[in-house]
Amino acid sequence: MPVSPVTGRPGAGARLAELIRCRTVSAWHGEPDRADVAEAFAEFPGHLERLYPLLHRHLVRETVDGTGLLFRWRGASPLDPLVLMAHWDVVPAPETEKEWADAGWAADPFAGAEVTLAGGPAVRGRGALDDKGALVAVAEAVENLLAAGFTPDHDVWIVFGGDEEVGGGNAAAISELLRERLRSQGTEPWLVLDEGGAVVPSPLPVVDATCAMIGLAEKGQAQLRLTVTGAGGHASYPPPGSPVPRLARALRRVERRPFPARMNGTTAAMLAALGPLASGAAGRALPWITRSGTVAARALGALGGEAAAMVRTTVAQTRLTAGTANNVLPASARAVLDCRIVPGQSVQDVVEGITRRVADPQVEVELIHGQDPSPESPAEDDRFAALGAAVGISWPGTAPVPYLLMAATDSRHFHAWCRHVYRFAPLRMDQAQRASIHGENEWVSVESLTRGERFQRELITGRSGSWSRP
Repeated sequence: MPVSPVTGRPGAGARLAELIRCRTVSAWHGEPDRADVAEAFAEFPGHLERLYPLLHRHLVRETVDGTGLLFRWRGASPLDPLVLMAHWDVVPAPETEKEWADAGWAADPFAGAEVTLAGGPAVRGRGALDDKGALVAVAEAVENLLAAGFTPDHDVWIVFGGDEEVGGGNAAAISELLRERLRSQGTEPWLVLDEGGAVVPSPLPVVDATCAMIGLAEKGQAQLRLTVTGAGGHASYPPPGSPVPRLARALRRVERRPFPARMNGTTAAMLAALGPLASGAAGRALPWITRSGTVAARALGALGGEAAAMVRTTVAQTRLTAGTANNVLPASARAVLDCRIVPGQSVQDVVEGITRRVADPQVEVELIHGQDPSPESPAEDDRFAALGAAVGISWPGTAPVPYLLMAATDSRHFHAWCRHVYRFAPLRMDQAQRASIHGENEWVSVESLTRGERFQRELITGRSGSWSRP
């Protein structure tokens, strides 16, 4: 029987601000001198329960792997459930007033400040976008639907991880747990949705439109350590080929020979979706360029930055270590490379490619960590259509566009056994906001939270034909 339309309750911004004030910095969790962080991790579930009482009253909650929160919303059928994901841990941010002021923050990153930005109410602080804002959108939608008396036709599982920023052990454990439970019922998730793309204005320079960038896949990752060893000694008579210059030469070789640009299915689907939205001569040429994968890959590669990363395995030099004193030649020098792997290549391809570029047997190339790119979810079926329909209601005039995610998410653990895994946070993020993720002055508008809640509500109710939606 239909129930009354949902209007939602005010105060989503204030609830997000409170969760931001809970300093759940996973990189500090477990540090012996960070009792405040341990306390924050212990308190967060309680904050969530107080802010969302119906969610906790009507859904079954389990704690998995220490900080993973798993909720089951029982529907009329346990088959083909919907899985909604977010994480509540955050990356570090400056703590003292001098530190955050020197770093460029306008206020304490953990103050959860309710401010006016871009002409409207907003919330600023670490985690506003990554990923407590998206978590709030899910929790708000469930709370509002429960208040209206809604019961889904299919089970809804909610996964809130507490360690995504340090590897996602919670999500790995929850994924395996759900895999076994659903397998015993002869089913798998109808759709898994996690953070990833966002509602983005002008995703390419030739596209003057707002697009919902829905991740079909995410790049793989390989972290490599380059090590050179040799004789140390006094800095007054340096020998040729000592560790530091030898390592520097290896790094220059890697930088001068980037991996070639190559088209992948997800980026090709993105270009096809953006073609009708493009303008000018570039817009007219885009359909032809898209049909020629090599030309399109080279064109995106030439743009550099995020566009190039969609078609190329990237290599970032992130850490350098050498020496113990200003006047002593180091006996060893090390560098760490963080490589993000485009679909179609593997961790092994990257290790071999870096070794060839270094071209020096005295430089050891060691794999620290590696994970191949995820499979690519389809964009031509009812799941992607359901995401597009929810976008159309929550963000009118916004085009759903397939997207390749550059970073790693908790959802990668589900992609090993689920075909339909998508990555999209239904929040508006312009270029400056995207740059603030893991950076400074991270913020989200209250309007964006409201629309994000509407998106999640429409996604949940979209499969329930008896539901009367406003």
